Amino acid sequence: MAKTKKIRIKQVNSGIDCPEKQIRILRALGIRKLHQVVEKDATPEILGMVDKVKHLVEVVN
Repeated sequence: MAKTKKIRIKQVNSGIDCPEKQIRILRALGIRKLHQVVEKDATPEILGMVDKVKHLVEVVN
C-alpha cells in the first residue's frame, strides 16, 4: 500500500467579505475557525482547493 503524503492547512485570514464559493471551500476543507489547523491528504483535489483560497490559508509543517 502506498503512503499518501499529508499536508497541514491553517486558516490565517478571515473569510468575511469573501465570495460564498471561497467560504464553501474552507468548510469543505474542514476549517471552521481562524488559526485552526487540519491535516489532509495531498491529493490534486485538495491542493486545487488550497490554491483557490491561498490568500486565506497557509500550508504548515
